Amino acid sequence: MKQFNYTITDALGIHARPAGMLAKAAKTYADTEITVTCNGKTAKATQLMKIMSLGVKQGSVVTVAAEGPSEEAAIAAMDDFFTSNL
Repeated sequence: MKQFNYTITDALGIHARPAGMLAKAAKTYADTEITVTCNGKTAKATQLMKIMSLGVKQGSVVTVAAEGPSEEAAIAAMDDFFTSNL
């Protein structure tokens, strides 16, 4: 399992548009489970509504984890995604 922590800088946190983009990006790695954890709650990155239900705001620290055959590539892609979009 690979993981990293990221502090959300987007003024709106994880709202509908970036959550949808995140779910789409995570679906690229179908053989690897990618999760986002914040405030003690965890959601699969491919599940749009569950990501939004985490209630991630600006300044929140999220933990993104990947486990599976493509975890190296998936965690690198997620790191790039969070840095570029959130």
